[in-house]
Amino acid sequence: MLRLRSCTLTQLLSSPYTSHVSPLHRLLSAAAASGISPAASPGFAAEEYLVSTCGLTPAQALKASTKLSHLKSPAKPDAVLAFLAGIGLSAADVATAVAKDPLLLCAGVERTLAPVVDGLTGLGLSRSEVARITVLVPGSFRCRSIVSALHYYLTLFGSMDNLLRPLKRGFWLHGADLESVVKPNVAVLRECGLHDCDIAKLCIRVPRILKINQQRLRAMVACAKVLCVPHGPGMLRKALEAVAFSDEEKIATKVEYLKKTFRWSDTEVGIALPKNPMLLRSCKERLQRVAEFLISEVGLEPGYIAHRPALLTYSLDDRLRPRYYV
Repeated sequence: MLRLRSCTLTQLLSSPYTSHVSPLHRLLSAAAASGISPAASPGFAAEEYLVSTCGLTPAQALKASTKLSHLKSPAKPDAVLAFLAGIGLSAADVATAVAKDPLLLCAGVERTLAPVVDGLTGLGLSRSEVARITVLVPGSFRCRSIVSALHYYLTLFGSMDNLLRPLKRGFWLHGADLESVVKPNVAVLRECGLHDCDIAKLCIRVPRILKINQQRLRAMVACAKVLCVPHGPGMLRKALEAVAFSDEEKIATKVEYLKKTFRWSDTEVGIALPKNPMLLRSCKERLQRVAEFLISEVGLEPGYIAHRPALLTYSLDDRLRPRYYV
């Protein structure tokens, strides 16, 4: 029985559908034609189902099955899989989503998943984008609050492509966390002078900054302002990115390394860092190689480099050496 149901669902998952309702109807029709009644199932072997029907590895299925122990039949998972096939998820997508969040298989199709899809498409998302969201944040996809959260994040990040970048790195907050953490942090960033476009760029690169408490965020802002004086919104954003999640001791150590490596005085390092705060994030080994080339081989003065720190961002082998030799 499980093999027959698996074959039916596998066929559904590999076939395109234009409606998110029709796959469910086809599944039920196929089950009726085969004389299969989910309610008549003698039991639900979750681990076997996850492997044979959802495409999980045995190890993934073993871990995920503990969250499905309450299920008595495959009726609800069957309906969910049919629905996911209907909105364009491939078999591989389904396996990824279920492995991340096995409870997705327990979501109500008519009560939750269908309204969520309608809400997301109402925001202007295509079916392929909805499917992508499902794979990246399946736990949130089975909550209706994802619609209002996504509306906020799309406004904040400016586009779906921008939002997908932090989502791929595991960022997501919705519900109470969105109201109590994310929105207040965005307000703090606006208060310190960042424009929305700068906030979006910062959060794309350092999405964790939206999840920390306000006291820590304000401390980061204060450190960034000290680093780049005077500071416009764009430079403050770069300074925030440079000092994010680095304590004062770590920053002081890196500043001393820059002074030693490039033979800079306090004044010269104070000139270089406001122009290029990301030097604090640069690899020490790379900085050492660039310093040896610019100072020892090219013969540049430390003060000259301090006033032009952009030189330190260029590739040594692909740009600096070839141009110097030419």
